[in-house]
Amino acid sequence: MEGPASQPGSGNGSEPGTPDGGDDPSPGATCSLVDDIEDLISDARTYVDAELTYQKSRAAYVGHNLKRMIAFGIAALVLALFAFGALTVGLIIALTPLVTAWGATAIVVGVMLLVVFLLVRGAASSWREMMSAINDKDDGAMQEDEA
Repeated sequence: MEGPASQPGSGNGSEPGTPDGGDDPSPGATCSLVDDIEDLISDARTYVDAELTYQKSRAAYVGHNLKRMIAFGIAALVLALFAFGALTVGLIIALTPLVTAWGATAIVVGVMLLVVFLLVRGAASSWREMMSAINDKDDGAMQEDEA
């Protein structure tokens, strides 16, 4: 006669698949919370290392292209300066028969100074707009702090 302890599912610990029975029901059954946390930390370190390597390679790429951009920009500015110098000389030579050499020089320099004045006014206007926008934000933050 068999008793209830020998019935399947009775929990006597001698069944396969139970901790006392010897057979593990799954390979992850013996993993503990500490093992899972150690695996998580290891994965996080791997992710951080990969992300740092990726960001370093991006920074190196940007640095290389920034150097090229600066070199091309300086070369373009130098050539533009030479071109404006040649234009100035050409305008003086072209205007000399009409208004004398001194008159041609005065006209060319006067027009250039007018252009410079307009460019400086535009830059000053942009500066004032930017500063007023910054000051408005600061004033708004100060008013909120006072309230």
